[in-house]
Amino acid sequence: MLAPWDWPGSFRGGKQVPCWCSSEEGPMLEKAGKRDPRQELTMEGRKQALKSPQKLSLLSSPVRAAIRLRRTAHAFKKNFLPGDSKAKLLQRQISLGKARLGSASTSLLSQASFESSQYFTFDTSVQEPSTRSSKRRKRSKNPRVLYPGNSRKYLPAEHKSKAKRCLLLLVGIVCFQILNAIENLDDNLLKYDLDGLEKTMHREVFGQALAVESIVALLKDYLATHIHNKPLVISFNGPSGVGKSHVGWLLAKHFRSVMGHSSVLHYFAMHHCPDSASTSACQQDLSKTISEMVTQAEIEEKIPVFILDEVEFMSTALLETLGGFFQTNQTNEFLNAVYILISNLGGNEVANVLLQNASGDLLQPQKKVELLQAALRPVLDQVHPLWMLAEIVPFVLLEKSHILSCFYEEMMSEGLYPDPSHVESLASQINYYTQGGQQYAITGCKQVIAKVNLL
Repeated sequence: MLAPWDWPGSFRGGKQVPCWCSSEEGPMLEKAGKRDPRQELTMEGRKQALKSPQKLSLLSSPVRAAIRLRRTAHAFKKNFLPGDSKAKLLQRQISLGKARLGSASTSLLSQASFESSQYFTFDTSVQEPSTRSSKRRKRSKNPRVLYPGNSRKYLPAEHKSKAKRCLLLLVGIVCFQILNAIENLDDNLLKYDLDGLEKTMHREVFGQALAVESIVALLKDYLATHIHNKPLVISFNGPSGVGKSHVGWLLAKHFRSVMGHSSVLHYFAMHHCPDSASTSACQQDLSKTISEMVTQAEIEEKIPVFILDEVEFMSTALLETLGGFFQTNQTNEFLNAVYILISNLGGNEVANVLLQNASGDLLQPQKKVELLQAALRPVLDQVHPLWMLAEIVPFVLLEKSHILSCFYEEMMSEGLYPDPSHVESLASQINYYTQGGQQYAITGCKQVIAKVNLL
């Protein structure tokens, strides 16, 4: 079907289209007073052209057709959503001139307008379409670096952090401080010469190897530093004549030689506080002596040593005075002190434990010490609570071989020749416990001096 401007007799491009009807048919219609329908169609086309704006009327029909298409495409762009993929496809086709404005575009337009409309629904599973900003954010979270296939990949340069150097410097400083502290500990121990003390006690004390090791270990741990939170209290307990007082005498002699007489007190309860003396006077005298020695030792940066023998003969008031110096809630100078308590308290308990376990290899050394400490602790706590703050060192019974060694040592010190047969006869005059094939001296080496003096 031809367009109105292509009909015969119409004007197109300023020229009249030739009429395809016969020459006779036209005049016949005019004579009958009727118009040719083809002319009426031509006239209607002209009226419609006159109704459009003047600018369009002045242009040619192909240009006008292009303008109409552009307006239609512009209207389609306004009606579609900005994020719709179908709208983007249609816009792309229109821009390339490939879109067909027909039924397909109309249905696409109606679908886009329906999707862009807001309506009420109970379906909450529908998710809102993601916008461009959210997509851009998601892309920015996972950036990808793309390298061309024919180029060399260069990784970003790694900058060394200065924090690593600071950390190494800090580790070096800490190690230096630790080494310095260890050297200071060694210097303190060298000042007291505890190695020489240990050798002397092993040479001159018989049958008490476990006690000597325990004493030296406690002294090394305490005297290694000058800062403490409590004083060191050591209690020597065991039967009479096993070497407790002799060890106390060796300790006093050694510390007087390395620290001086002003830092060591060797106190005998029966001598310094006899029965005739008043208890209050003994308390004041002991308290004053300890306070003065502690103050002087603090000035000289030393740790004083107090050796208290015959503690079992001290009165309860005097024990209370001593217990006040053992507490932890004192000034710093009173916390830096060593107290050694020597007594025969618990001697029977030590003898019973050793005799009961004599037949079974005498137990292991550490286990034997634990059994003796467990037997001594309740007995000492009943006497006075100050022993709860003390480290207990048990002294065991001496065997016959140890008694022989005591005779040899005493006779040599007196300038006598130690004849073995003579020494054996002297040792047999002492009373012994016999248990498990072993002989244990009841009074230890206490009678040795008296026997040698009779020679």
